[in-house]
Amino acid sequence: MIARDALPPAEPVASRSSRVVVVGGGFAGIEVARELGRAGLPVLLLDRQNHHLFQPLLYQVATAALSATDVAEPIRKILRKYESVQVLLGEVAEIDTTGRTLALSDGSVLGYDYLVLATGATHSYFGHQEWAERAPGLKTIPDARRIRARALLAFERAERTVDPGEQRRLMTIAIVGGGPTGVELAGSLAELSRMTLARDFRSARPEMARIMLIEAGPRILPAFSEKASDYARRRLERLGVEVFIGKPVENIDDDTITFAGRTVPVGLVLWAAGVAASPLCGQLGAEMDRAGRVLVDETMRVKGTPNVFVLGDAAKFIGDDGQQLPGLAQVAKQQGQHLGRTLARHLREGAPLEPFEYHSRGNTAIVGRHSAVFEQGRFKLTGWIAWISWAIIHVYLLVGFQHRLLVSMQWLWRYLTYERGARVITDESFDVRLGQKPSRQDVSTPNTPR
Repeated sequence: MIARDALPPAEPVASRSSRVVVVGGGFAGIEVARELGRAGLPVLLLDRQNHHLFQPLLYQVATAALSATDVAEPIRKILRKYESVQVLLGEVAEIDTTGRTLALSDGSVLGYDYLVLATGATHSYFGHQEWAERAPGLKTIPDARRIRARALLAFERAERTVDPGEQRRLMTIAIVGGGPTGVELAGSLAELSRMTLARDFRSARPEMARIMLIEAGPRILPAFSEKASDYARRRLERLGVEVFIGKPVENIDDDTITFAGRTVPVGLVLWAAGVAASPLCGQLGAEMDRAGRVLVDETMRVKGTPNVFVLGDAAKFIGDDGQQLPGLAQVAKQQGQHLGRTLARHLREGAPLEPFEYHSRGNTAIVGRHSAVFEQGRFKLTGWIAWISWAIIHVYLLVGFQHRLLVSMQWLWRYLTYERGARVITDESFDVRLGQKPSRQDVSTPNTPR
């Protein structure tokens, strides 16, 4: 262990003999810190954001159904009752597994006895990083706000022009990737345009917006059964979403998307097609897969580095069935709880670390208003009952009673009225106008016949 007096004097350092540093305040990192805190063991949690984000509902922030504060909670508030847990705001720049130190972006250095890396994943554009600005993905609150602003601004621009072709382009939205995020974005954007914005505009006709879901594989929701996939496709098509399968994207420009040899003018492209583990994983010198996930053993320990653990989306964990565990919130949460408990026993009693066993709570995706798919083994649901199950599960997993109450009330209000209360384009979002093709200068009159 690095002696306390060997560290920079301005750096906060835990004073007990064994120190665990957790990098990442997502589901996995929060649960590790919580379990070690319950055991009274010193742990330092480090994150570059001061909040824990409930990512499964982030798409609802992006589509104006919820506000950012509905799906985020300050990390310090979550962990404040555990006196042995210290929370630091900072970003890791370098990991030295030999010296057991972390170099932060501000130049300070942290020492550790045990390192838990739970840094999650970021977007993968499959070698086309130039698409990142043209097709934003959805992983953070700034991502969600950017998407929401771009979507709303597209309709605002459409209202300003009297050119029918330009209006059609501006109100054409393409979502790349037919997994749960892509399906949920497509369904929610279709409802936003057809059931909410349609009543707010005079010249543009948001109900005529073209929403395209483009999937390179043979079907959407590939992690679900074919029956669930077919159901989701039919439901999306009933909402007016055009679903394209087996159509890989070839190019994305500022105002067009090209897939399967055809080029379509678009006002907005959203990316939901691929993820890659945090670049920090590459500094461990461990075996990784093509997506940058670190191969870990049954205790979630990095092979060859006994005091380093990787959890959640950053880890490649092979289950008992020989399959890699999916990148789901419930996987990360269970891994964090397990490692926190078994590491606490290991530190206090010298007990060996126990293998992790994942217990699936089911796989679910919402398709649209009162419509979803839910599967757990042989148990499969679709439709309204699956939607209720989805809502109950997600409300239960939200951190903090006030979030559960607020989200439940907003969902009920939205269900009864079709309204969405988070349709404000704030000053911080104005930068999304830069670099985009401006609307034509012709401005429609307020009472243009529809």
